[in-house]
Amino acid sequence: MHPFREAVERGDIGALPGLLAEDVVFLSPVAFTPYTGRAMVGAILRGVARVFEDVRYVREIADQAGRDHALMFKARIGDREVHGCDFLRTNDAGLIEELCVMVRPMSAARALADAMAAQFETIRREALTP
Repeated sequence: MHPFREAVERGDIGALPGLLAEDVVFLSPVAFTPYTGRAMVGAILRGVARVFEDVRYVREIADQAGRDHALMFKARIGDREVHGCDFLRTNDAGLIEELCVMVRPMSAARALADAMAAQFETIRREALTP
């Protein structure tokens, strides 16, 4: 089991930044522009943890080299069920250098976009706080 999945399933969101490379790239399911850097991506993950309820991973797929992982999950945002996948790519040190998230259906993506938009000022402040 990938340490990212373990931390999320334990509810240990504070452990996630330690799994990220300093120059990690986050590709959002609801924003075109990538977000970069451990501080920003860590803050985004804290925001997601405030938005998603009942997160549970249902499948994990990894390549033979162990650098690429697909973590399929289900969660809720209010009464909306979200199906998604966290695609992780790790660097030579085993830290996540890219995190790409996809979600479905469209109604869940809209709910996620709205919920994260409401979080974004907090996320920006958190990313600036050491």
